[in-house]
Formats: sequence, structure tokens, C-alpha cells
Amino acid sequence: MKKLVFMFVAMAAISFAACTDSKPAQEATEDTAAAVEEVADSAAAVEEVADSAAAAVEEVADSAAAAVEAAADSTAA
Repeated sequence: MKKLVFMFVAMAAISFAACTDSKPAQEATEDTAAAVEEVADSAAAVEEVADSAAAAVEEVADSAAAAVEAAADSTAA
């Protein structure tokens, strides 16, 4: 019996949740367009940061290679 009451309450809660005030299609489209534009801007910013990070890593790798080469030269002499 408790299971039936629980199922009835669950169905009632789901039906109340399904009865929300929906936006008109035009507002939803405008919101979607704004969200897409914001994501595109964010993606461009992330790509710019990734390029900067890659350049910094490459610079550090070059300087580390130069340091290793200088150390190898000083031990060989």
C-alpha cells in the first residue's frame, strides 16, 4: 500500500513539474543565439590562452635544452 501511495505522490510531483511556464519560441531563439555567441567568444579566448601557453612551454624547453647543452660542454672541456 505504501508503494502505491509513493508512486501516486511521485506521479503528482512529476506532473506538477511538467506544468511550467514555457517561453515563446522567439525568446528562446534569441537566448540560444546569445549563448552560442558567448560560447564562441569563450572558445576564442581559450584558444588564445592555449597558444600563449604553448609558446611559453616551447620557450622554456628551448632554454632548458640550451642549459643542458652548456652543461655538457663545460663537463666535456
